[in-house]
Amino acid sequence: MKNLSGSNNRRQTETQLSHLGREPAKHAGMVNVPIYRGSTILSETLEEWESRKRDPTLTYGRFGSPLSRALETAVCELEGGYRSILFPSGLSACAHSLLGVLKAGDHLLISDSVYQPMRAFAEQVLARLQIEVQYFCPTIGPELSAKIKENTRAVYLESPGSMTFEVQDVPVLAAIAHQSHAVVIMDNTWATPLLFKPFQHGVDISIHAATKYIVGHSDVLLGIATANEAAWPALQSSAHHFGETAGPDDIYLALRGLRTLAVRMKQHCDNGLKLAQSLQAHPAVDKVLHPALPGDPGHEIWERDFLGASGLFGVVLKPMARPQLSVLFNSLRLFGIGASWGGYESLALAVDPPKRTETSLALAGPLLRIHAGLEDASDLIADMHQALRAASEFLPGSVVHRREVLS
Repeated sequence: MKNLSGSNNRRQTETQLSHLGREPAKHAGMVNVPIYRGSTILSETLEEWESRKRDPTLTYGRFGSPLSRALETAVCELEGGYRSILFPSGLSACAHSLLGVLKAGDHLLISDSVYQPMRAFAEQVLARLQIEVQYFCPTIGPELSAKIKENTRAVYLESPGSMTFEVQDVPVLAAIAHQSHAVVIMDNTWATPLLFKPFQHGVDISIHAATKYIVGHSDVLLGIATANEAAWPALQSSAHHFGETAGPDDIYLALRGLRTLAVRMKQHCDNGLKLAQSLQAHPAVDKVLHPALPGDPGHEIWERDFLGASGLFGVVLKPMARPQLSVLFNSLRLFGIGASWGGYESLALAVDPPKRTETSLALAGPLLRIHAGLEDASDLIADMHQALRAASEFLPGSVVHRREVLS
């Protein structure tokens, strides 16, 4: 079987996912690339060693293996970039993408709806490195040009935004950034490499918390960043200088998860939309934050730029007392309460109002982040609705029962 990586043929995504990064003839005919564990890589002759020194990935285990390169090659091909590199977590991929292009005295622009750990890294680490951090409204358009400075080195995007799901006009923002030679970095985890093609829209470095949809089974921590040719040296050197590596077992599971990504994303998208639509008219719900819903503020851009939606969205409830919120979560049977998302299981989480610097959030009641998993949509809808009903009917002073998880 031939490796499809680098092929000029435009195959369908499902076909790519089944074949990218696989070269059975190089691995004793194995369908899946075996797990490579090792640090030392031996050469037979001095001449072989000297020839390998031109490529660090051939000299020492910290720089990768046939297994890591298989996953990097597959993701890079799906995203349309030049090269990809793995990190031990999504946040690590975010951090080192920025560290690779920034230095003391540089100015960084970040979307105000960014993932909270990324905001903390910018304010607590980048600021200590004397890098100026400035936020901008996530729905900004041409007005971004007014925030560009002579020392603006990077513009960091996350579309849709974390928790509140604002969609950014990536092509417009990227064009403005490039006029000043700033690098455009984007967290593309929500859409996966399948549903948003970052390099077609002007992004220079695309980041994924592979922990989420790429792995798909909530059992691995992993990050991956892909760069175009111009940004690749900075990304690669940042990873290598900090000694960032990912474990072989995690890489193997991520590569296995990637094979079913298209099938899973269809179900996540379908379940998420059906659940979101069912909640729009619910009497306990103030609004649903899902860019694939007509009427959502970001729907027009989403429809123009995205090829689909994931299963993650937000719900703003109407005013609800803390005991009622406890009843809601204790009544859920199919939704776990957890901080991550992107696995096969459904999750629901009450989150604090996200920190904002350039924008204000007017939330009528509690903000929920919901991830629709791979269960049947009708079961998810029934479970969420019965929990909302239980919370709405709860009387002050009643006993709040402990949550019973579906066995």
